[in-house]
Amino acid sequence: MQIKEVIAYLEQLAPLAYAESFDNVGLLVGDSSTVVTGVLVTLDTLEIVVEEAIEKKCNLIVSFHPIIFDGLKKINGSNYVQRVVQKAIKNDIAIFAIHTALDNSFNGVNDMMCEQLGLQNRKVLIPQKGTIKKLVTYAPQKEAASLRQVLFDAGAGTIGAYDQCSFSTDGLGTFRAKKQGSLNQSEDPKGSMHTEKEEQIRVTFPKHLEHKILQKLFENHSYEEVAYEVTTLENTNQHIGMGMIGELPEVMPELDFLKFVKKTFHCGGIRHSAFRDKHVKKVAVLGGSGGFAIAQAKKLGADVFITADLKYHQFYEAENTVLLADIGHFESEQFTKNLIVSFLSKKISNFAIILSDRITNPIKYL
Repeated sequence: MQIKEVIAYLEQLAPLAYAESFDNVGLLVGDSSTVVTGVLVTLDTLEIVVEEAIEKKCNLIVSFHPIIFDGLKKINGSNYVQRVVQKAIKNDIAIFAIHTALDNSFNGVNDMMCEQLGLQNRKVLIPQKGTIKKLVTYAPQKEAASLRQVLFDAGAGTIGAYDQCSFSTDGLGTFRAKKQGSLNQSEDPKGSMHTEKEEQIRVTFPKHLEHKILQKLFENHSYEEVAYEVTTLENTNQHIGMGMIGELPEVMPELDFLKFVKKTFHCGGIRHSAFRDKHVKKVAVLGGSGGFAIAQAKKLGADVFITADLKYHQFYEAENTVLLADIGHFESEQFTKNLIVSFLSKKISNFAIILSDRITNPIKYL
């Protein structure tokens, strides 16, 4: 199996098209055509992790965080990022980062946090916009049904819980059939066109499937030049986005809940806003730096918002309407690598998928 095949599986879990624009996801180091000997999954790619990959004969590291983020102008070993890249290249080890693509996945980082807390009735905290596209095209009426089915089979018409969503309108038009080495019956020797009944086909699809959808359209259409239009819909996607919100099976006092969170996430400590003297039922989570989502957590009625990297003044934003809990960046994302290992292990059986045992949390507690 080649690296690109492993990446294809990872994109089933978290398509890179949904990563945030500021992020640096994908294959950062290595050749996608390289044959894989083993996969090491980690939260961060540090030198100790590359050394672990060497020891365990893994030539592909799947990392949550990208080791290369702001770009490299030099690779002379003057900092930890450059040393990691040098060591990886020297030992023919590829590095793939998934980061915010998995943050935005419905079954990703935040779902794992909800799973640890036992939250029910989960939904995305901040649904992503611009993830749904619409294709409008035309086909001879006699082939419209089969063409529509081809598009469905390629993934069109599947948005969230809805399958085979499409619309069609009958109409009249002309078309030029694909030439097969001789004149088609739809065109006479003088090049004049016959009028045929035409049907409009409209289907929606997730944006990461656009290339595949169009490829199937062109391969299966009888027109020499296919008339089509692709537009991006403004609809928010309830299955893609940052953070999650859900409910505890039973209400808990605030202090008891934070003690539960501290034990569950093995926190060295929890920074939190003032207690509201209310019980906790609805909980919002956002792995990593989530201060930007405080307003949304409040808007959706969260009793507690669990995240990391909150700044001093952001704690004021609680305004006695929500309990803010900063559990630590590493702590909030620590179960992510278990998710990746579990997913890949179900897809791949001919080589090892190994969970890194190196602790990469740079923060220590006294």
